[in-house]
Amino acid sequence: MSEKKRTEIAELGEFGLIDRLTKEFAPKHPTTRCGVGDDAAVVAPPAGEELLLTTDTLFEGIDFDLTYFPLRHLGYKAVTTVVSDLAAMNARPSQLLVSLGLSAKIPVEALDDLYAGIRFACEEQGIDLAGGDTRASMTGLVLALTAAGHAPADRIVRRSGAGRHDLICLTGNLGAAYMGLRLLEREKRVLADVQNPEPQFKGYEYLLEKYLKPRPRTDIVELLAEEGIVPTAMIDLSDGLASDLKQLCRASGCGARIYLERIPIARQTSQLAEEMHLDPVMAALNGGEDYELLFTVPLALQEQVMRLGTVDVIGHITAPETGCRLVTPDGAEMELKAQGFPEK
Repeated sequence: MSEKKRTEIAELGEFGLIDRLTKEFAPKHPTTRCGVGDDAAVVAPPAGEELLLTTDTLFEGIDFDLTYFPLRHLGYKAVTTVVSDLAAMNARPSQLLVSLGLSAKIPVEALDDLYAGIRFACEEQGIDLAGGDTRASMTGLVLALTAAGHAPADRIVRRSGAGRHDLICLTGNLGAAYMGLRLLEREKRVLADVQNPEPQFKGYEYLLEKYLKPRPRTDIVELLAEEGIVPTAMIDLSDGLASDLKQLCRASGCGARIYLERIPIARQTSQLAEEMHLDPVMAALNGGEDYELLFTVPLALQEQVMRLGTVDVIGHITAPETGCRLVTPDGAEMELKAQGFPEK
């Protein structure tokens, strides 16, 4: 049986590597005036719209573990991290810059897989790869992404616009990504010294997808536009509901009250949490990396928002002196704390 081909990066050189990785990315977006192949990208938002920029960096060993993270999924998820930021501003993504820090242990074929995931995400979201860079890394694989998007000025949503009595709305369910990570970490520990390991993932495929391949909620941006709804404030849930809600309230100078029984938690999340003796509510509040959207709208839009069918109303905005409170089913209130989870 022949061994799988391994091409060292040095065999291609920097420019040969860039040509190989980007050859399938043909610019299709009308706002991309000049993309890969020049010293800088040239982009222009549609007439009457604003240009928005965001960036994120992912480090091997901190943000991902290549022991169990397929490189195609990593490429897709990396795009999600920046596109989700644009969605949180109510903007549509258009261009992407990808820079890599590469160690000698990574063959060219692995980067082909990484870019296959990036390309799939770009095609799905209608994004052009407009440039990037590669550098040697002494600390493993590093991905630095910058995304550009656009939106009409009067539709751009910030964290700072929530008003008293506004409804707090949430897309999707929470805690699944964190439980997917816990499942992967458990199987890694259990199978560390096993020859031909067979991890036990059956029944928890949804959790793995939520962690390994989360989808940015650009569909919500489109749905809100179709319904003529402009949120008063919005943030994407990358650090956990508790932390991100507190960030929104801090920016808006307000408090919040959310109701425990209204926070959606998937069945697989609760099931695995019970199996691992964890609290699914804590996973939902503090797990992070859900990449759902949390936004506020005026109380007058309650019926219209509830008709969307893909959004849950989980609470409302209050006066700043009340702080952020979590209300239990028996009516008890407690301070909402962004606790985070201990290191694995």
